Amino acid sequence: MQAVELTGYLDEKGFLKIKTPLKVVNQRVKIILLIPEIQEIEEGAWLRAASVNPAFDFLKESSEDVYSVTDGEPVSDEA
Repeated sequence: MQAVELTGYLDEKGFLKIKTPLKVVNQRVKIILLIPEIQEIEEGAWLRAASVNPAFDFLKESSEDVYSVTDGEPVSDEA
C-alpha cells in the first residue's frame, strides 16, 4: 500500500475537501484522518486575556496591593 500525505479540510457538512488533485483515478482508497486537538493556550495569551478581563478588575484596587518589590527573599535554583 502506498502512502500519500495531503492537507485538506472538512466542510460545514462534514465532507473532506482537498486542494491538490490526485493523479490516481478510479481506485478505492483508505483514508486516515489526523484531526488536531484543541491547542493549549500559550502563557502570553492567558496573561493578555486576564489583563483585559473585567472579572479581574478588583486586582487594580489599592486594597489588593499587599506586597511590594522589597517583600520576600531572592530564590536561587542552584543546588
